[in-house]
Amino acid sequence: MITMVPSRNAVLVNGVILNGPITDSKAGEKFVEDACKIIMEEVIQKAADVTEKVCEWHPPEKLKKLLDLEMRDTGEPHQRLLQLCQDIIRYSVKTNHPRFFNQLYAGIDYYSLVARFITEALNPSVYTYEVSPVFLLVEEAVLKRMIEFIGWKEGDGIFNPGGSVSNMYAMNLARYKYCPDIKEKGLSGLPRLVLFTSEECHYSMNKAASFLGIGTQNVYFITTDERGKMIPEELEKQVQRARKEGAAPFLVCATAGTTVLGAFDPLDKIADICEKHGLWLHVDASWGGSALMSRKHRKLLHGIHRADSVAWNPHKMLMAGIQCCALLVKDNSDLLKKCYSAKASYLFQQDKFYDVSYDTGDKSIQCSRRPDAFKFWMTWKALGTTGLEERVNRALALARYLVDEIKKREGFQLLLEPEYTNICFWYIPSSLRKMEEGPEFWEKLHQVAPVIKERMMKKGSMMLGYQPHRGKVNFFRQVVISPQVSREDMDFLLDEIDLLGRDL
Repeated sequence: MITMVPSRNAVLVNGVILNGPITDSKAGEKFVEDACKIIMEEVIQKAADVTEKVCEWHPPEKLKKLLDLEMRDTGEPHQRLLQLCQDIIRYSVKTNHPRFFNQLYAGIDYYSLVARFITEALNPSVYTYEVSPVFLLVEEAVLKRMIEFIGWKEGDGIFNPGGSVSNMYAMNLARYKYCPDIKEKGLSGLPRLVLFTSEECHYSMNKAASFLGIGTQNVYFITTDERGKMIPEELEKQVQRARKEGAAPFLVCATAGTTVLGAFDPLDKIADICEKHGLWLHVDASWGGSALMSRKHRKLLHGIHRADSVAWNPHKMLMAGIQCCALLVKDNSDLLKKCYSAKASYLFQQDKFYDVSYDTGDKSIQCSRRPDAFKFWMTWKALGTTGLEERVNRALALARYLVDEIKKREGFQLLLEPEYTNICFWYIPSSLRKMEEGPEFWEKLHQVAPVIKERMMKKGSMMLGYQPHRGKVNFFRQVVISPQVSREDMDFLLDEIDLLGRDL
């Protein structure tokens, strides 16, 4: 029911006044202004301050009480909301801290951060040129340059929410190329499809096989050498085995920069096998792809130009901000679009007044999609290719410095010589240093890293990952990324581990 209210010239519909906005813009602007001051003071200005804690640790039940997580019927006042902002920052892990070494991302890039502020304020969705003209052109420009660094003359690509999704896209794309009818007819009638990847691959390969209906039993894991690299001769054997079983091999996924050891598979030899058997070659370079920016270190990915598809995450080594992940495809036939398009008539009309080839959203399984390429573009514009190259070179130089220091120090032992910035090592407390390396020694050493990790977290001095791996007991994995990290931070890392663990 619609009612006119003459005194206020208001229109009521079902008891709701429709005149004017209901949002208090002035109050909202004031909140944004005050919250930005907090972000500047508590996050950005403290990002490089090593005297700040990496984290202020609390167990889950206590943290729930400290944060006041309950959503109420009535809104909270301005000052209370600002206090909540401060609390969220205070109790969050400071991944931009120079001594955050826990993951394959770290540090703060000020240019990509501003890009994120802009996109959050504009709230775009990258599917059609009409609603996202700038960001579609930015994505096109960034993909073009990334394709050039891989060594392809032409190609296609799309930014995805994570390297795991890029790997899944590639797996599905390879399957579609092998059997295009699957898009409409589904899995029925298909032979048993088999794919091959190394024992050191990312766990997303298993998840993708499960999600796509290929089945994890049809992921054949190829033996790796002592450095974690796929052994090409073993791949050849497994391809022949699958054919003898009556299966249909269709994909090999090589890894350029494994998660734990930082290993790079021999891409040229793997490409030879793929060409011989007519297999799609996907390279998961989510972690190691950024070495392509360095003339000194791009040899780690020798042969990547022979891949059919590549996953590459600039949010890792190049610090473009989570998430910034591209799938790149050596194709000029619109394979991505053919595989994924649904031709939604309310988005992708073919009679628009502009060139609809810029409506690239139908290449994605997503509808709404963030303009992630813009973060990388802004950083690239600010630093230039030379600056990005320096970032990679510095990270590998710091990794080499840390390796040399580990070799000098009593109580520290490398697992292997690294070829990237993953440095894997044990800390051996003095109580174990004269002990014979038998079962009891390894059992006791296995308990060392978890205790030191707990102590550093509760102290807030740094964050460093550990794990057991392929028969080896718990060891630390140090990853160097951020340009805010210094030689002094490398020294502190070893000193702090020794301080926290010398009584064990």
